[in-house]
Amino acid sequence: CDCVRNIRMSDGEVFHEKQRLELCAIHALNNVLQERVFTKETADDICKRLAPQCVVNPHRSVLGTGNYDVNVIMAALQSRDLAAVWWDKRRTVHSLCVSKVQGFILNVPSKVSLGIVSLPLRRRHWLAVRQVHGQYYNLDSKLKSPVCIGGEPELRSFLGEQLSQDVAEMLLVVRREVEEDGSWLNSD
Repeated sequence: CDCVRNIRMSDGEVFHEKQRLELCAIHALNNVLQERVFTKETADDICKRLAPQCVVNPHRSVLGTGNYDVNVIMAALQSRDLAAVWWDKRRTVHSLCVSKVQGFILNVPSKVSLGIVSLPLRRRHWLAVRQVHGQYYNLDSKLKSPVCIGGEPELRSFLGEQLSQDVAEMLLVVRREVEEDGSWLNSD
């Protein structure tokens, strides 16, 4: 893989926020946008707008540690004139028009651990994938650093592998006009 790491932002460094609390949705948003745009506070504000009358907000953890749902991600992207398009897993990833997609946010099963002990529980985890300087990167906030996936063929393989998990889901991050005209999907 022709990936370049650990160089200055002006030379092409890949932005990568690391996991904190249950803020993976915020990290996925910032990683897919390649800048720190959203915080716990902005996500909490979105939750309040989505459910203003609720004492216990259904869009985040009761404990206030994050664990934001897809509605928060969609509203956050809309605030940036972007859209989240749900990917129908019955389609093959080869029908995806990758050049029209700014990034991918996946929701995948994740193991729960306490320190080095892995518990027999499964949680949901948001992660981002996006192209930076011609290469696609796995920007999962649980990784120590971004992992280069490679070019478009490797991206399709990676996405297919992720989506083969029963409960994995994918959102395409696209400009609003791309959502409206459906050009994220190849016509063949």
